[in-house]
Amino acid sequence: MKTYAYIRVSSFDQNESRQLRAIQELDIPQVNIYMDKQSGKDFKRANYKRLLRVLRKGDLLYILSIDRLGRNYKEIQNQWRYLTSELGIDICVIDMPLLDTRRYKDLLGTFISDIVLQILSFVAESERHNIRKRQAQGISVAKAKGIRFGRPEAKIPKNFISLVKRWRNQGITLEELLKACHISKSTFYRRLREMNI
Repeated sequence: MKTYAYIRVSSFDQNESRQLRAIQELDIPQVNIYMDKQSGKDFKRANYKRLLRVLRKGDLLYILSIDRLGRNYKEIQNQWRYLTSELGIDICVIDMPLLDTRRYKDLLGTFISDIVLQILSFVAESERHNIRKRQAQGISVAKAKGIRFGRPEAKIPKNFISLVKRWRNQGITLEELLKACHISKSTFYRRLREMNI
């Protein structure tokens, strides 16, 4: 039997140190700790797939909380059953002792674990929807205040029209015009359309 751990944060700017600290207290070899910095909406995660390839019957997998496994109600349950029934591994959710498949191996224990798993996976997906809703609301409020997203718009020099005329008369090449204006080709053609010149 080998012991593994799985850590997930939703993006590269999120910090995994809280999960890592909890896992390191269990003395799991570093090579057996798998981590993804990716959304929990599905299980198409590179390191999670690598973990699945090394897990063998009788192994033990630790995760800090069920939402670190995923945030999709049905997929969490399907994945849980795949790990425990098909692969034959045990799972221990550190934050939720009721979700430790090493215990409660009888029918009542399995029933209780299934109920807890359904509730927590529902909560995980609900939180994912709430996060997306809050993000959309925040973006909407910011746009209403005039806050722009993305890269700042490239400024066009005052002599842009005269440079365009020179380019059209083949006085300069397109590359020379782009270099003089400090803009990309797509920005140049977009500005031509916008200014109708």
